[in-house]
Amino acid sequence: LLIVGFLIALTSGLALSGTLKVIVQNWSSERAENTQPRSSLKQLLVPFIGITGGTCLFMSSGLEIFGFPSSLALGVGLPISLFTCLLVWLQLGSMMTFIQREGMQSLDLDSFS
Repeated sequence: LLIVGFLIALTSGLALSGTLKVIVQNWSSERAENTQPRSSLKQLLVPFIGITGGTCLFMSSGLEIFGFPSSLALGVGLPISLFTCLLVWLQLGSMMTFIQREGMQSLDLDSFS
């Protein structure tokens, strides 16, 4: 189950990465103001749920390997994974809103001019 959870999270992460690249390319090619970040987040929801599920399975299985009972492993792994994924989802949404509002150049961390 540990390997299965890792593979689920990995493949869902690759799908999320590909979908995110397509969304950003559409933003730069269209330069349309009518695209809302919330509609873009809807496209990312299914891969992100896959990442969340894979992470929960990976965490719970990892805790079981170290001797935790199944119910305790699930009781610890599930809230930690869900809380972490919720924070990442909120950060992703705010970054997409910021990029769409300010442009991709606003994220250039190498130049402080």
